[in-house]
Amino acid sequence: MNYKTSALWFVIFLGVVSLCADATYEGARSITGAYLGSLGTSGTIVGLVAGLGELIGYGLRIAIGFLSDRTRQYWRITTLGYAINTAVVPLLAFTSTWPAAVGLMIAERTGKAIRTPPRDVLLSHGAMQIGRGFGFGLHEAMDQIGAVAGPLIVAAMLSWQFGYRGGFAILVIPAVVGLAVLLVIQRIYPNPRDFEPQVANLETTGLPQLFWLYLGAIALIAAGFADFPLIAFHLQQTGVEATSQIPLLYALAMGVDAIAALIFGHWFDRIGLWSLALAVSLSLFFAPLVFSSSFALAIVGMVLWGIGMGAQESIMKAAVAGIVPAYCRGSAFGIFNTGYGFAWFAGSALMGVLYDYSKSALIMVSMALQLVAIPALIWVNRHVPRESAP
Repeated sequence: MNYKTSALWFVIFLGVVSLCADATYEGARSITGAYLGSLGTSGTIVGLVAGLGELIGYGLRIAIGFLSDRTRQYWRITTLGYAINTAVVPLLAFTSTWPAAVGLMIAERTGKAIRTPPRDVLLSHGAMQIGRGFGFGLHEAMDQIGAVAGPLIVAAMLSWQFGYRGGFAILVIPAVVGLAVLLVIQRIYPNPRDFEPQVANLETTGLPQLFWLYLGAIALIAAGFADFPLIAFHLQQTGVEATSQIPLLYALAMGVDAIAALIFGHWFDRIGLWSLALAVSLSLFFAPLVFSSSFALAIVGMVLWGIGMGAQESIMKAAVAGIVPAYCRGSAFGIFNTGYGFAWFAGSALMGVLYDYSKSALIMVSMALQLVAIPALIWVNRHVPRESAP
């Protein structure tokens, strides 16, 4: 088996792990907003919790990224993160107050923070063999298969009258399967760095200026992108559809996310960040649709939301992998995700507050932030060094 084929299988196996993990925590996230609402919270609390979880999760990644590069224990740190990320989800079945649920939601985000930077470094090695956009896009697509399956499983549990607790409890199955697969593949591929034989330029110090400019553009997108818990809260509060239909709407978005990741990832390998600019041009219209009082418009809005998420999750990381050298890639992913998380937290918190006072203001802020990011992305794309271009 040649390097390219072996790298492809490595990416696929990592995708299986992520598929199981996403089925676990995305299944839970499809109902956490509605679940918090059932426990008596407000839109402000839901927005703050969603943003705080992302802030803590993304904020830790800078330390984890540096730790990963310093110790080179990418597999061990990845395994620890996945264990925490998925193990706490079924415990939500035993909560009865919103502070307890919030604590487990934040713990889940913490686990994701631990496993993401080292996992992305491992993935980047394989992606370099098969195309950065395609590699990250394929992984994201497999992610989203799980992200579709999880909410569908939860929706079934709700429709069968097992309630929120039954929905959380069933997610122990994909959690265990994912961890088992992860333990196996790290024995099969102990040194994924071998997929990327190029020697890094050790004379380079720090991260390129272009990396920081790119991070600024992405921060605008993150700040303007509403998290699903707030959308689910809106759907529950307006009563536009039965509670059991909310996770189905999330599953739809995750399915669109998977398709968008493959399509825009492929386009990234051909046209660079123009692909992300195009995706943002479409996704910025999700806000007026999902925060309307029409379930039909919400469906269209979630399709656009899914396009934005799919493009972000694939292209954003693929671009980072090409801008920075391999030896400091863990640190770069950590810093990048931390900046993204802070922007997401600020945007989520603001949108939660705006939701309680003015949905029109929420919509305008969301669209404006994403709109401003488009010319910034185009500018960054024009200044990518030729050797870093797709």
